[in-house]
Amino acid sequence: MTFSLHGIPVSKGIAIGRAVLISRAALEVSHHLIDPGQEEAEAERLHAAFKQVQSELTTLRGGLPKDAPQEMAAFLDVHSMILADPTLAEKPLKLIRTERLNAAWALTTELNDLLEQFAEIEDPYLKERAHDIRQVAERVLKALHSQHKDGLSQPDFLAPTDAGVDAIIVAHDIAPHDMLRFKDYAFKGFVTDLGGRTSHTAIVARSMEIPAVVGARHASEIIRHGDWLVLDGDRGVVVVSPSDRLLADYRDLQQSELAEAQKLQQIKYSDTKTRDGVQIELLANIELPEDAKQAVEFGAVGVGLFRSEFLFMNRKEALPGEEQQYLEYRRVIEAMHGLPVNIRTIDVGADKALGSGSDLSQTGTSPLGLRAIRWSLTEPEIFLTQLRAILRASAHGQARIMIPMLAHAKEISETLRLLEKAKAQLQQRNQLFNPNIQIGAMIEIPAAALVLPLFIRHFDFLSIGTNDLIQYTLAIDRADHAVAHLYDPYHPAILNLLANIIQQANQAGIPIAVCGEMAGDPTLTKLLLGMGLTDFSMHFSQLLLVKREILSADVNKLKAPTAAVLSAIDPAEQADALAALAAA
Repeated sequence: MTFSLHGIPVSKGIAIGRAVLISRAALEVSHHLIDPGQEEAEAERLHAAFKQVQSELTTLRGGLPKDAPQEMAAFLDVHSMILADPTLAEKPLKLIRTERLNAAWALTTELNDLLEQFAEIEDPYLKERAHDIRQVAERVLKALHSQHKDGLSQPDFLAPTDAGVDAIIVAHDIAPHDMLRFKDYAFKGFVTDLGGRTSHTAIVARSMEIPAVVGARHASEIIRHGDWLVLDGDRGVVVVSPSDRLLADYRDLQQSELAEAQKLQQIKYSDTKTRDGVQIELLANIELPEDAKQAVEFGAVGVGLFRSEFLFMNRKEALPGEEQQYLEYRRVIEAMHGLPVNIRTIDVGADKALGSGSDLSQTGTSPLGLRAIRWSLTEPEIFLTQLRAILRASAHGQARIMIPMLAHAKEISETLRLLEKAKAQLQQRNQLFNPNIQIGAMIEIPAAALVLPLFIRHFDFLSIGTNDLIQYTLAIDRADHAVAHLYDPYHPAILNLLANIIQQANQAGIPIAVCGEMAGDPTLTKLLLGMGLTDFSMHFSQLLLVKREILSADVNKLKAPTAAVLSAIDPAEQADALAALAAA
């Protein structure tokens, strides 16, 4: 019977193959009391298990292949550090000696206590680190139970049912050391019960460009070893036992994607110029520091939008301090190797709440409410903390500050005043920063578009957030399914507003980009080029698709058909004009 499971898409692409189930790392732990007088012998068993695992990790670390993702080395180092931390063994040893618990029982008792502590942490990145501790402890449990001295030679997963068939790993969770061993097998994707966008499985899968879906809840319990699977890493869907028709459709789609991807690779390193020689800048939108590396690999010449919200969302207690923010911003800047990075100040509210249960979570739920810069200006100390962190990070590369949702002159003046205050505070501390850091504004409210000269006067660069600009111009709450069908990037009002903004910025000589979804839609590339746009910022996975459109375009030839599109207010008339533009 065909059915599907849904999880979190963390690495794009489609994988088709047989399920290979990995046995749960958590072994069945026997619970018994050891005989009096055996305490030290049992403690020594636990010591020996720790040593064995440390030796295994050292061996794996030393034998990493040259092409192994650097994340693997980092994760192995983290596991070694956890293992070497005496606190992990301290309490189990005490339980063995005072309560006469057997070693495995004592270790699982400590593991459960630690997992409960991590469950209280709201920071999603730190929360994910609980998996590392669990994986380390479970590996020690394996060592305790192992009948073999060399655990490395004993695979704890089953071989694919049919030789030569691609394998898709299905697991409750996957430890980094297991991922290393999977490199020797023909696996094509990952499905895990646990994990999120910042889990090591997700990070490594992206670095290896292998489709992956994590957080699929009970996948490892529902899927049987040998089941046919279709893993859709674009949508976070896992189809189990697909019908012949569905399987054939996905194979066609997979082949199309592979062929397309191979063709696109050929233009990866070519200069991004139109046929008539107009230089275009392709920038990346990123959400996590880890995304910066892929942005560079896909050919981005900078980060047009780094959403800093990842540090602030889903928290109940303290927000990240200046030092934590500084280190994260610095990670991105250094990963871009001197290329520009636009760090957008916190944009919470509406569909992006800080969390629940604290005063700081009282951001509005309406897209017209207290959000983005409006919220930041009501929390000046939090805003100043973020500004100082970004300024300090600017000492390590080409950081730029981008402000979301500005509309009023007083918001601009207050924002710039706080920026100067943050600079003065750092000067008093004798901390380094770029005093000439560029500051930009997002144009995403019609009011801002209508008073664009005000923005041109005060900012070094502009970026159009088309998602919100469409929402506010058409009065469509894009989170409301009842009106979602009215959200239309092709509405004549939207297209003319965009063209007007770009034209004014170009005439003033101020850099302007589009960083909303429209920038990454290749069907709109020629239209944006025809409007005079030269800076596009999008998810890095779209970069080559848009680049292909740019390389085939001639801006001079696009001007007339673009004008025809902008003058068309009737849908049929517009469709004809767009068809003529596509053919130009």
